[in-house]
Amino acid sequence: MGLFDRLRGGDDPRVAFVGIDGVPFRLLGENPDLFPHCAEIAEAGAAGAIDSIVPPESSACWPSLTTGVNPGETGVYGFQDREIGSYDTYVPMGRDVQATRLWDRVTDADRNASVMNVPVTFPPQRNIQRMVSGFLSPSIDKAAYPDSFANDLDASDYRIDVNAKLGHDDDKSEFIANANETLARRYESFSNIIERDDWDLFFGVFMTTDRVNHFLFKHYTEDGTYHDEFIEFYQTVDEYIGALREQLPDDVTMVIASDHGFTTLEYEVHCNAWLEEEGWLSYADEEHEELADISDDTQAYSLIPGRFYLNLEGREPNGVVPESEYESRRDELKHALERLEGPDGTPVAERVVKQEEAFRGGHDDIAPDLVVIPNHGFDLKSGFGGGEDVFDTGPRNGMHSFDDATLYVDDPSVQIRDANLYDIAPTILDLMDIEYARAEFDGASLVQ
Repeated sequence: MGLFDRLRGGDDPRVAFVGIDGVPFRLLGENPDLFPHCAEIAEAGAAGAIDSIVPPESSACWPSLTTGVNPGETGVYGFQDREIGSYDTYVPMGRDVQATRLWDRVTDADRNASVMNVPVTFPPQRNIQRMVSGFLSPSIDKAAYPDSFANDLDASDYRIDVNAKLGHDDDKSEFIANANETLARRYESFSNIIERDDWDLFFGVFMTTDRVNHFLFKHYTEDGTYHDEFIEFYQTVDEYIGALREQLPDDVTMVIASDHGFTTLEYEVHCNAWLEEEGWLSYADEEHEELADISDDTQAYSLIPGRFYLNLEGREPNGVVPESEYESRRDELKHALERLEGPDGTPVAERVVKQEEAFRGGHDDIAPDLVVIPNHGFDLKSGFGGGEDVFDTGPRNGMHSFDDATLYVDDPSVQIRDANLYDIAPTILDLMDIEYARAEFDGASLVQ
């Protein structure tokens, strides 16, 4: 218990949320002896696998997790989104999130929120207690608010993200060392803020877990060269979670969650190469590298991860698919995607989801017409450079999954059954006794 806890008074319940980006529940839940601190939380409260969102991509997932609504409401569909009425694309940042964040609801209730390293939060908000933005932030001094917080982080050698380029090397030793050091610096900063104990909501994310999974996951599943290093990394994560939990005062509930699951990657699938091969897409000239380079006769294109758009008349600037043919052409593309098989004959798509099945809200002008949820092993890519084979392999051996995201809640009143990412925000508000309108969320509280 920190000094501020002894002085602050008040008896409103509080929550400490620790995000573990991309961690599959199966990894932790099936190995309680390896990860005893997570096992203790499960025994004391609740734990289980939950579903992610469509699409299960971090840039879309974290806005949905922190707002409790789908991308049609947040306005963020993936790492790369399309401008309305244009072929220009952009990388969504914090200001592109159009729904109310969890910490804004906490602040509006006259409570304090400390937010650390959440993806899609740059630039940092200046209407909450303190914030340091997550990945894609250019530097700590620009990512942190207030300035004194930036100074504290800089002094402790805080790192916004691991050096993922090191993961491309055959020898993963330097990457593993960098990941562990980044994790340690993140834990120390989390611990320092928790010790201050001047917050009502602590919300911090370990992003390094996702990075490690991308480059080492197959080493874990197939007992590869770096299997032991992978386990040791996650044992450290577990130890840090246990240490943070030990710091928490009695009035704080700990919530641990990932934004999506993870599985082994066998093939990268270059979706635009497939569309070109099948006659749906072509380019205006031989030099092309972005969406704006497609030709006027293109009928469909793709953006990561597995989002497919018809080049629709009246929506796209040079659309060629008539609105009267929208449903028939979309069904044609959907059936073609359902028939697509990998080199081993396995269907690429576990399912193909139509826009109206996954998204609702005021931002459907940039919503994909179809989203492919791939079978495990197929990672969907969507570059515009051309020249790739449809199926390829790269330096990564792990990929996101829609299923098997993680949720732990250190409270026995919570029940995790048929839960998904949208349930987390209302659950946290319930745990904090903050009122909200249930219709504002796509999920529901798990507090019974």
